[in-house]
Amino acid sequence: MKIVACNSNLPLAEKVAAELGMPLCNATVRRFADMEIFVEIHENVRGEDVFVIQSTCSPTNDNLMELLIMLDALRRGSARRITAVMPYFGYARQDRKSGPRTPISAKLVANILVEAGANRVLTMDLHAMQIQGFFDIPVDNLYAAPLFTRDIRGRMKIDGEPPLPYDAPPMDIPGGPHNLMIVSPDVGGVVRARQLAQRLNVDLAIIDKRRERAGVSEVMNVIGDVRGRYCVLVDDIVDSGGSLCNAAEALMKHGAAAVEAYVTHGVLTGSAVSRIGQSPLGMLTLTDSIVATEAVRESSNIRQISTAELISRAMQAISDESSVSSLFD
Repeated sequence: MKIVACNSNLPLAEKVAAELGMPLCNATVRRFADMEIFVEIHENVRGEDVFVIQSTCSPTNDNLMELLIMLDALRRGSARRITAVMPYFGYARQDRKSGPRTPISAKLVANILVEAGANRVLTMDLHAMQIQGFFDIPVDNLYAAPLFTRDIRGRMKIDGEPPLPYDAPPMDIPGGPHNLMIVSPDVGGVVRARQLAQRLNVDLAIIDKRRERAGVSEVMNVIGDVRGRYCVLVDDIVDSGGSLCNAAEALMKHGAAAVEAYVTHGVLTGSAVSRIGQSPLGMLTLTDSIVATEAVRESSNIRQISTAELISRAMQAISDESSVSSLFD
């Protein structure tokens, strides 16, 4: 196995390599004066099982192009199998036609990844599960739910629960762990939230957003009794933070004792970090699928947990031709 890192998330690539006990492949990704991308691999990859780690986050098009050129370089270097490890899959929200004469960009990205030389894709918490069907090659979609489950249990300090291997703020729940409630911020995320609720054996609530007519603000209807409950919102992507903060406000208005959020991919565009800082959210926990900006690192109510262990175990399973789904048992 060889691990190649592009530039979008070098800290995560280094952690994955450390988990696997091997160095990153000696490769260079640089730009010419006119910003064309140039890739050079400085060691032999002929016949190797190569994993390329690259999240296609902002700047999305630059990072996607880096990945495509790296895949092409490896294919021309006669790598035996090339797996594109994309912790965050950009363009995933464009998974269907939103109106007349609009593209399905997620399908286009799938096509060009295969054409560039990818033999397999490893990603995490795709925005829409059907994106796996856009590919004619194997796709392994990892879930952050096991990471979130371990983190929540560790922070609640349940008797008999092993301590977390990293520092984490305690989760002090009035009334004890049974008072925890998982909340889906919209109807589309119910499956994801239900999976986490079942793992933790706690109740589930849903926020139903609806707009009565054009020009009228959305009404937040909470399905489930959240009075006095410690609510944890669960989602796959936080972008501007508006929906997440509005959901937190709606829960507090309906009598929730406190609100936190667990989100896989922290896109956090514009003034999202300051908006979250001023919201009722006590804590927003993200994974490191997207590298943290300085604003995120300095925020008092945003933290990251690492996906390196999960991704490295999945990569090892793929290399060994063993089961990836067993990681979620």
